[in-house]
Amino acid sequence: MDTTQRADYERVAAAIRYLEAHQQEQPSLEEVAAHLHLSPFHLQRIFKRWAGISPKRFLQFLTAEHAKRLLAESHSVLDAAYGAGLSGPGRLHDLLVSVEAVTPGEFKARGAGLSIACGRHDTPFGECLLAVTERGICGLFFLGEGGWAEALAELQRRWPEARIVEDAARTQPLADQIFPPGPTGGPRSVNLLVRGTNFQIKVWEALLRIPAGQVTTYGTLARAIGQPRAARAVGSAVAANPIAYLIPCHRVIRQSGLIADYRWGSTRKKAILGWEFARQGASTVEDSPAPAERW
Repeated sequence: MDTTQRADYERVAAAIRYLEAHQQEQPSLEEVAAHLHLSPFHLQRIFKRWAGISPKRFLQFLTAEHAKRLLAESHSVLDAAYGAGLSGPGRLHDLLVSVEAVTPGEFKARGAGLSIACGRHDTPFGECLLAVTERGICGLFFLGEGGWAEALAELQRRWPEARIVEDAARTQPLADQIFPPGPTGGPRSVNLLVRGTNFQIKVWEALLRIPAGQVTTYGTLARAIGQPRAARAVGSAVAANPIAYLIPCHRVIRQSGLIADYRWGSTRKKAILGWEFARQGASTVEDSPAPAERW
């Protein structure tokens, strides 16, 4: 992933934050561009290069109205996906993602005897820590305000007895596979190694059944795993997801259409969802501007 795409993401995120802070004022494209010290033309070009669509259309994807429309229309899609079963690979863009859980004995060992390599990498959504073992990816954390040190501490907390070494050369090929810089050329397989309770793993497997460009709610996810009264517990399991993006917890939103509740920040969640919506060619958004902006 080149630094241009990361820089584009940082500007897109700054635009989203500005619009959230000034929603009642309905700022224009010119006002947002001025806040970012860019020309309106340059801001349009950055959005087009990063998301493939204009900032106006990108932000339309992020309105509660659009999210609620997706929720209303996605039931049949999700029911079919969940009905296919929760074991085996789930499709994520052009990746075939499969999950392997540690055994009960390995769970109790807390990673003892396990060697984990980790590296710091650029993605379309900012920098991340990617962690891998011989059996698969065991962690993907976007870097927040605490930076690399905080992400590394989180990895160590999840695998307290494991031997962790920084080795970006080992993790780079997988980073390129997850976030390819160019055309992908067809499906590729990615294995994940997770350490969690049986309930958490069931929820994480269910998340893999949510197609890109679709969203669901905590209640729908609870029903999908056969525990309709466990929406709150499902929310906790979603929040505990140790592998961002690949296990797409960003696709779970509130019934109201509000896009929030993301451990790596609501701005990043909106950026990822908008980016996915754009790449799925969502056609349910009218060309008229959303209420929160005048572009």
